[in-house]
Amino acid sequence: MTHGPRKIVVLNPKGGSGKTTLATNLAAYYASRGHRTALMDCDPQASSTRWLKNRSDELPQVHGVEAYRVNMQATRSWQLRTPPNTQYLVVDTSAAIPAQNLVEFTRGADSIVIPVGPSDIDIHAAAGFIANLLLVAKEDRREGRLGVIANRVREGTLAYARLMRFLHRLNIPVIAILRDTQNYVHAAEEGMGIHEFKHYRVRKDIAQWTSMLRWLQSRIVTPLDEQAVMPRADEAMRERTDHALLPAVSSS
Repeated sequence: MTHGPRKIVVLNPKGGSGKTTLATNLAAYYASRGHRTALMDCDPQASSTRWLKNRSDELPQVHGVEAYRVNMQATRSWQLRTPPNTQYLVVDTSAAIPAQNLVEFTRGADSIVIPVGPSDIDIHAAAGFIANLLLVAKEDRREGRLGVIANRVREGTLAYARLMRFLHRLNIPVIAILRDTQNYVHAAEEGMGIHEFKHYRVRKDIAQWTSMLRWLQSRIVTPLDEQAVMPRADEAMRERTDHALLPAVSSS
């Protein structure tokens, strides 16, 4: 039985949270592993589309879908089509998505990845956004589709400590902690993903992706290959079920 592409949605309505960096690196990773991969750009700024234009023809192909464009001469479903046998579809969403429109992006997703930056502004915006995701879009945390990424962090700083305190209050797994590094800037400029660089150059970054890739693989109900592995249990996260998200948001 055939299965549609595995849909990974990178979502956070706040601009500058690192959605495009995450989406392009995910697309490059799956393409570099031999999977037929598509990258859907929903942002009018077209950052993912520019990344694709920078990508060398010698690298594994990533099919681009310019979802931000509106063509009155074609149906929307035709505009959003992906090539036959696409295995992974990574969706780079736009900023400032109204709460009532969130379900348009979450519908049919195998996983929803939420990058959150370390600043107070990022944390406050993420709290409100996740509340909307649960209350308005009716996303059920028990389905296990949501994963949070602590993005562009510098461990040992006060900002990092604040971000981790906030994330540990959520009953949502923190699937990766990604450092602040110029490697992602260089990858964007070259149309590459960090997994396509020389290993010695990005060793630390690749290690930080391991837990996220395990979690994403665990979200696949029918594995594409025999290498599906379950993520390591985050016992500290599971024990925090008494810290519900919504009271934390409403009290802020």
